[in-house]
Amino acid sequence: RAASRAPGAHNVCRLLTRRAHGFYARDAGVAHRKNLGLLRKIICQESTKFKNVWTTHSASPIAYERGRIYLDNYQCCISSIAQEPRILYQKPKCSKSEKIEDALLLECPLGEMLPSPSDYKSSLIVLTVQNWLLRLSADSGEILEKIYLAGACCKFRYLSWDTPQEVMVVKSAQNKLPAAARQVSIQQSVLFYLAVFQVLPLSFIGMLEINKKIFGNSVTDVAISNGILIVMYSMGLVRLYNFQAILERFMEQPFDLGHEFNWNGQVGVVGKYPFGLPCNIKIT
Repeated sequence: RAASRAPGAHNVCRLLTRRAHGFYARDAGVAHRKNLGLLRKIICQESTKFKNVWTTHSASPIAYERGRIYLDNYQCCISSIAQEPRILYQKPKCSKSEKIEDALLLECPLGEMLPSPSDYKSSLIVLTVQNWLLRLSADSGEILEKIYLAGACCKFRYLSWDTPQEVMVVKSAQNKLPAAARQVSIQQSVLFYLAVFQVLPLSFIGMLEINKKIFGNSVTDVAISNGILIVMYSMGLVRLYNFQAILERFMEQPFDLGHEFNWNGQVGVVGKYPFGLPCNIKIT
């Protein structure tokens, strides 16, 4: 006859099933989901009453980051911590060339000595339409650092975290050839550029390109998260690569922001206009 199941076997099977669906008991996302569930119960209970204390409007999407509300494409910052929201700063209306594409809030790391007193306060990293990466004071909007990413070869558009509050990724929009070039069957091999930075103090790790000759013709998107280079394909395939191993194997030369460089016949300063950042990670 069949042997009786050992004590706890049912729980083990259930745990394995949950893990197969991406649930881990010690995952930070589990605590986050539980907290949101509690918040939802408090907000949605019948006894909860709401009072309208403040109303505003914005022509562009409204963003929120840790007690700060951003309006008008990050030109206006409002603190929501007080009983009634108050304006922290209001920047003059900017031109289309200065439009902000994306933003991330930086917090001071704990237990580290930083080079500038301003590094110990919250700051906002913003990416402009002209490929400038700016670090702004979160309280005043003052520009603390300014980095030029690249020329007309690509348009950087997205900011994300590899490791939250430690390593940041700047991703370009997908490169597309002009219609005239497509009509004469010119092939575009480089689809995306990724620039990777250590934050606070802000330092350049490297830039790499996602090339169809290396990764295949059906690449649709790419990301770096938790030390993994994630490449997505049109047929539903996802390939994962160890990004640290890529750095160790394919980094041609390290570069420091603000230092002069001589790279492939170009002489300039890293992160300064018009040279920007060198593409120093060449995957073969």
